[in-house]
Amino acid sequence: MPRKDFLRKLPGQIRNLLADLAVLPGLVVRLMMSTKGSLPKLPEQIKRLSVVVAVLLGGMLFVRQYVIPPSIKDTEFHKASTIGRELARGIKYAGGTTCKDCHDEVYDMKENGYHRGLSCETCHGPGARHEEDPSETELVIPTRRQFCYDCHVYNASRPTGFPQINPVAHNPLKSCLSCHDAHEPKPPEVLRECAACHGEIAKTKAVSHHVNLECTTCHDTPEEHKVTPRIVRSAQPFTRELCAECHSRDSTPKDAPRIDVSTHGGKYLCWQCHYPHMPETR
Repeated sequence: MPRKDFLRKLPGQIRNLLADLAVLPGLVVRLMMSTKGSLPKLPEQIKRLSVVVAVLLGGMLFVRQYVIPPSIKDTEFHKASTIGRELARGIKYAGGTTCKDCHDEVYDMKENGYHRGLSCETCHGPGARHEEDPSETELVIPTRRQFCYDCHVYNASRPTGFPQINPVAHNPLKSCLSCHDAHEPKPPEVLRECAACHGEIAKTKAVSHHVNLECTTCHDTPEEHKVTPRIVRSAQPFTRELCAECHSRDSTPKDAPRIDVSTHGGKYLCWQCHYPHMPETR
């Protein structure tokens, strides 16, 4: 078929778009020529690449406008199909507040405890069918230690103060529920060692020269810090005088390295050169 006859059979919009695409490279070249004196001279490769990019963009617009079926471009079509697909799956979760209708005392206890940010179904599983017929469908009651590991096994990336344990050393073979109420998970007694929350620091300090020092030797730690560590912080030393109590020339400890505090390190603080939990010289 001759080229002219083929073009005549195309729709008018497509013929107009093809005509625009045909003149696009010429327009780009003319634009470059018109700005030749006002713009820095461009390499020939850049000019040719610009023409190629312009043609590709025009081709993409042509394909999007006239080749892709309208149903694929219709966002409402995709939205409706997605909603229909999700609704076909059925509802499995009842929602956290639904549990309060029957378990109001336990729900209020949880909302006032450390697990207040957790939905009931996080631990007990989907509850929609249980809500419809509680006598027919029972929820899961996790009793195995491994279930609590997901959140409470020691992980260095978790924030300071988050309750973490070593499952091998922490009450082995015992269920977590034997000491903790999951709806109000307060420990049976206040933590006695800093390592319960600061495990990584404790491991470092255990192989350092400061292994025999109590953490409270350098840190002023209120009792409230053991209960709400993110709100009540332990104090850190900010002067050289604290280190001087053990490391100055006239200090009492016999085996501690001694220095002239007035001249050693100049204006710098001790922990700018020495890491207190592993006090080796940098």
